[in-house]
Amino acid sequence: MNTTTAATEAHVTVATIRDWCRRGVIAATKTAGRWVIDHVSLAARIAIGKMRRPARAVVYTVEAMTAIGGRRWQKNGMDRVYLNGFTIVPGLELDHYKSGSICYAALDGDKVSNAEGGRLACAVDKVYFDNTDGKVYIKWGWGNPRSLDRDEIADRVFAAVRAAVAAL
Repeated sequence: MNTTTAATEAHVTVATIRDWCRRGVIAATKTAGRWVIDHVSLAARIAIGKMRRPARAVVYTVEAMTAIGGRRWQKNGMDRVYLNGFTIVPGLELDHYKSGSICYAALDGDKVSNAEGGRLACAVDKVYFDNTDGKVYIKWGWGNPRSLDRDEIADRVFAAVRAAVAAL
């Protein structure tokens, strides 16, 4: 089998096949300046690539929440970890003047009005993890954005927290 056929079968580039041949990842010999690739060896390498590790379950713990930047708070039987880094809606970009006013706002790369950027920035007041029941909660702010409803904002915030914990 030549490199072009092997690349098509393995769904990789010809350069990758040549690299695998040079490194000994697949059994191949060079004949008349061209690689001759062993079918069985290539099939074994393709099988290795298809093996996937099962995704680790994301477990919310106090240690995980403090590791992603949370601050623990305990009082009157409540045990919470406040996640101050997740109060901004994920995907929101803001630029400010020196006075603090918004001069540019974009949501997922699309420009939105400065007023809408302010409403999005104030939509989430606090995000915290409650250790008693193991859930993440959002305390809503006064901003009432028109471009995203609260369910969409909550999905984005929860996905960002989940991704941060999974990256640990």
